[in-house]
Amino acid sequence: MGPRPLLLLLLLLSGALALTAAWAGPHTLRYLTAAVSGPGRWTYRYIAVGYVDGTEVARYDSDARNPKLTLPGAGYEKLVMEQDPVGQDHPQAWDDFLRGIKRQEQRSRATLNSLRAHYNQGDDGCHTFQEMTGCVVGSDGRFLRGFSQFAYDGTDYIALSEDLRSWTAADTAAQVTWSQLVGVPDADVRRVFLADTCVQRLRLLLKKGRETLLRADPPKTHVTRHPVSDREVTLRCWARGFYPADITLTWQRDGEDLPQDTETVETRPAGDGTFQTWAAVAVPPGQEQSYTCRVGHAGLPEPLTLRWDPPPWTTVPIVGIAAVLVYLGAVVAKAVTWRRKRSGRGGESRAQAACQSGCREGTPGTLGSVWVGV
Repeated sequence: MGPRPLLLLLLLLSGALALTAAWAGPHTLRYLTAAVSGPGRWTYRYIAVGYVDGTEVARYDSDARNPKLTLPGAGYEKLVMEQDPVGQDHPQAWDDFLRGIKRQEQRSRATLNSLRAHYNQGDDGCHTFQEMTGCVVGSDGRFLRGFSQFAYDGTDYIALSEDLRSWTAADTAAQVTWSQLVGVPDADVRRVFLADTCVQRLRLLLKKGRETLLRADPPKTHVTRHPVSDREVTLRCWARGFYPADITLTWQRDGEDLPQDTETVETRPAGDGTFQTWAAVAVPPGQEQSYTCRVGHAGLPEPLTLRWDPPPWTTVPIVGIAAVLVYLGAVVAKAVTWRRKRSGRGGESRAQAACQSGCREGTPGTLGSVWVGV
């Protein structure tokens, strides 16, 4: 291989490595919508929110005075205008996007009313019709998978299959109800949206919002110990303040993973643009040092290995309390000894005075009464 092909190969490899490092993924664009009806005929609200890896990039709320998209993610409006959702490049792309949101709101409202009528729920109570749709790309920006599902009153009813070619329902009754009442898009149409339009939007967002969406904040980690009984304690491995949300917490004993014995919680937003989670394992008391927690995250140069260590102050109070008790014991003993000496000297002088007085007065009984009173 000559020098020019070798140089070209090195350039291609460096470019691929730079792309992989920049896109360190996977990354997700997720749309969440909710149509809500409250008590009364005219109570209705529609909310649509867009997220990239847990970061809000767009929001629409029909309850606002002038309903429109608010843009927490800087530059999102420009991105939508750069790429027309329907594939046509014209200045009205943003208006078309807003009109699409409006049409979706109207369809969701009609669906919600149909479901309420089908279940004879009338105008009382609060009811919701929800949708969650999105796509996932890998570190190279290529489509990995898509998802789309609907729910009514918090219960999942129908979802797009993993191959994105058909809809599946929770049961046969739900399938019949939703095919008749819910305007679910054709599976082929939804598959094209997820594998094409959604992916292109996500790529643009990651490119334009690189500083926010492609940052990697490492987790703040520590291990805590929680006694359960005489035979069991819980070790909990905490991770807070990290971004993006993808993280691994693995408990090990003597270097071996313990997936079956580990209790985990779903990673949750912390409210400040970062995430938090924990993983716990039950261990016998006295064997805590045999267990370690391994933490992996894009913000870490290499995985962390954590172990629970007794805080240094746990032995200090014991020593301090013992010293105080010894000191107090010495003080009390000295005080008792001093009081006894004082009492002995006082009793002796009073007895001598009484004896002298009794001898003078000839009343021997007085000596006895003095000793009784001492």
